Amino acid sequence: MPQSQRDVRNRIGAVKNIQKITRAMEMVAAARLRRAEQRIEALRPYADAIRRMTRQAAEAAGSVPRLPILQEHDQVGRVGLLLVAGDRGLAGAFNSNIVRAAVAAGREHDAEGRTPVYFASGRRPATSLTFRGLEPADSFTGFTDRPAYADARRIAERLMAAYIDDEVDKVEIFYNGYVSPVTQVLRRETLLPLQQATVLEEESEAEQADHDSADRRSEHRAEVEYEPDPEDILKRLVPDYVEISVFRALLESTASEHGARMTAMRNASDNAGELIQNLTLEMNRARQAEITQEILEVVAGAEGLSG
Repeated sequence: MPQSQRDVRNRIGAVKNIQKITRAMEMVAAARLRRAEQRIEALRPYADAIRRMTRQAAEAAGSVPRLPILQEHDQVGRVGLLLVAGDRGLAGAFNSNIVRAAVAAGREHDAEGRTPVYFASGRRPATSLTFRGLEPADSFTGFTDRPAYADARRIAERLMAAYIDDEVDKVEIFYNGYVSPVTQVLRRETLLPLQQATVLEEESEAEQADHDSADRRSEHRAEVEYEPDPEDILKRLVPDYVEISVFRALLESTASEHGARMTAMRNASDNAGELIQNLTLEMNRARQAEITQEILEVVAGAEGLSG
């Protein structure tokens, strides 16, 4: 067999082996994605309730209690940026989008006279920051495939300690919000201070619709009585709010990572199939050319003998 045909056949075999791997990785990612979706569905009502309770307690308290975690710093000189991504690659632009967005935000803060302080959840953002010369103040790795609440608590405690100890004056979080296996939305939210946090923003359309529906079902809107005082409740809710916000970001990021990897592996498998077809056509053309050349040689030999 000519060398060129053997090379093409070897390339086809190599591509087929890669295709088997990408298909297996797609199936694994799809199975993990379903479990991640179930965890998000179970968490979202609780996270929304914590957010709503914290907002209502803050409104009832009027003024923010004198507690370090609740005190807004006079000046914002250092901003903590938490990057939530994955430990592994092969997920398209999933990790790089987070790093690019956070680095761009860091440049914006730096241009406005604020110093960015980076924190990384996931091995990929941590190594990317180090490669760019932006050494993270702390990194958390080894759990992005299936994060536990203890992981979120560890990250939240580190961020709250950094805020209380004046290591940072503000905390922002960057993560991929899960919409569907093929759609992930990059989100940038403020965790601390509470006065600027996402929790105090206006209710979403879905929350407002739920409340309007509840109002229509009831003849009178009941007044909420707090025991103990709203200030005491707020002191207990804020740490829970930070923890549950970080945990939700971890779960959303995990589902987004599995969805992005499943899509990337499916595209890789499809591309491998197209490459196999092209290589097969190339090998067939080479074989046809060889057969044609052999026929011409036979004909030329026969004409020589007859002459």
